[in-house]
Amino acid sequence: MARRFHLLVIAALAASPVSAQDGPKGIAFVQAPEQGSGVCVAATPEEGFACAVEQCMADGARDEDCIRTNWCQPAGWSVDIFVQHQEGIHWHEVICGLPTEAIAKAAATHVCDRNERDYLIECSVVQVYDPEGKEQIEW
Repeated sequence: MARRFHLLVIAALAASPVSAQDGPKGIAFVQAPEQGSGVCVAATPEEGFACAVEQCMADGARDEDCIRTNWCQPAGWSVDIFVQHQEGIHWHEVICGLPTEAIAKAAATHVCDRNERDYLIECSVVQVYDPEGKEQIEW
């Protein structure tokens, strides 16, 4: 009887699909150099990148210009950093999936350490995102 009960429980669990929605949400980052960007929180990378590409295209970029740069799951705290080389080229560096806001701040500080990257003429935080993907304007 006990064995039969265990088999029924196992069968019931196997029959109920586990949804990606049940797990922690992730965060997707997309960039189109000089054109636009997008950031979305979602249950799966496919959903997150699709949403972020839509945002990027709303800024005027084409789909093929919207480069999928980062996915972290769980989303955690994220920081978007603007970086410019002394030769003029510039880009964004994103660090996501961090466990706390304090760690995000420390990561940004280290990424912009001029002792480590003396070839940079600019390095600054553009935006910080909480685990829900909300911008933390005053950081």
